[in-house]
Amino acid sequence: MKNKEKILDKEKELLKKGNKTWEEFKQFISKGNALDLAVGVIIGSAFGKIVSSIVDDILMPLVGVFIGGIDFSNLTITIKDSVIRYGNFIQNVVDFLIIAACIFFIVKFIKKLEKKQEPEKTEAPVKEPNTALLEEIRDLLKESSKL
Repeated sequence: MKNKEKILDKEKELLKKGNKTWEEFKQFISKGNALDLAVGVIIGSAFGKIVSSIVDDILMPLVGVFIGGIDFSNLTITIKDSVIRYGNFIQNVVDFLIIAACIFFIVKFIKKLEKKQEPEKTEAPVKEPNTALLEEIRDLLKESSKL
């Protein structure tokens, strides 16, 4: 029984970490700042071919296996003389999400390295001014009730 409880506790902890990471990832792709933008441009230009190769040659064939071998890029709708290549759009969205996830984890790794290099600052807890004033009033009331 104890082993099952330990396993359940570890699973809960992993789920919490996963949810936290997912939330961080959603914030990363929805709220960018100058550093994130700069990192995206540099990583995109320097590793664009590598990431494209990973997506096209490794990940998308695996995704194709899981979804039954469907090739998104060949999906089209023809309306009169126009051909709408919505499959290509789906392919590009999947590519974007994979690339964004790769960059997210790289940035997260770099931030962890930066945190390890900075020594932690420990500060003494500071009482809020209102708390000190309330404590003083309380003490005065206690003294006056004794009289």
